[in-house]
Amino acid sequence: MNWIYEFPFQLTIDTSAIDKGVRSFALTFDSVLRVIRQGLTTTLLTIYDLLTFIPWWVLVLIVIGLYFKQSKKIGMSLLYGGLLALIGFTGLWTLMLSTLSIVITAVILSVLFGFPFGLLLSLSERANKIMRPVLDTMQTMPVFVYLIPAMLLFGLGRVPAVMATVIYAIVPIIRLTNLGIRQVNHEIVEASRSFGATTIQTLIKVQIPQAFTTIMAGLNQTLMMAMAMVVTASMIGAPGLGMEVLISVNRIEVGRGLVSGTAIVIVAIILDRLSQGWVKPQTEEESL
Repeated sequence: MNWIYEFPFQLTIDTSAIDKGVRSFALTFDSVLRVIRQGLTTTLLTIYDLLTFIPWWVLVLIVIGLYFKQSKKIGMSLLYGGLLALIGFTGLWTLMLSTLSIVITAVILSVLFGFPFGLLLSLSERANKIMRPVLDTMQTMPVFVYLIPAMLLFGLGRVPAVMATVIYAIVPIIRLTNLGIRQVNHEIVEASRSFGATTIQTLIKVQIPQAFTTIMAGLNQTLMMAMAMVVTASMIGAPGLGMEVLISVNRIEVGRGLVSGTAIVIVAIILDRLSQGWVKPQTEEESL
């Protein structure tokens, strides 16, 4: 009666063939991958040098000014500025800047590739149906899985961390760009075309401005997912606050992990509040 509770047969998946295929790809296109590594390394170092060039108190004032401009709440602005300064007072400022450089690079790449791709999906129903399960897979795949091919193709350090982060964090900007364009009032689009606007003109002058709030929500989610992924990427050598958390886990140092984890939470909250504020001026104009 075992056949009632057990499967009649099991498939044998040759996972070693997949591993060999990835390694073969890495060897075949090593020159291309080397160029990508060098380009990303230059970008990362440029952003990190720019962040380190800014004095800590200037960066704190920038956060206070940006949030006050958006919210007009001086108390909350000073609170976020104080929390950012607290990271420096705990000795984690340099690690925070390293984490920020990876996050900013990943978000820039996600927007550069994800935004145009979302526009293309919004213009083609067939492409949207084909890519929907792909995007579902990318969004639900365990984040640790992305670390393996990134490490095989790009080695250890910041570059594979950026690539893994982009693959994981690019989905929201694609989805919400696609959704925002599709949700634009059809009558507005038809009115634009009736006045002789081409598809590209309608997209740039009508649909994208109308979908601005949704697109910025996608950017906000991409930013948050990049912040989460860059911590996990410490497992493949990405420096920063994530590495500090990983070390504390390996050494079972609760205090060290709590301090570095709190710093990550502070950075994530500040980035979330600032990016949410980008859509407020547009929302207020629409309500008028």
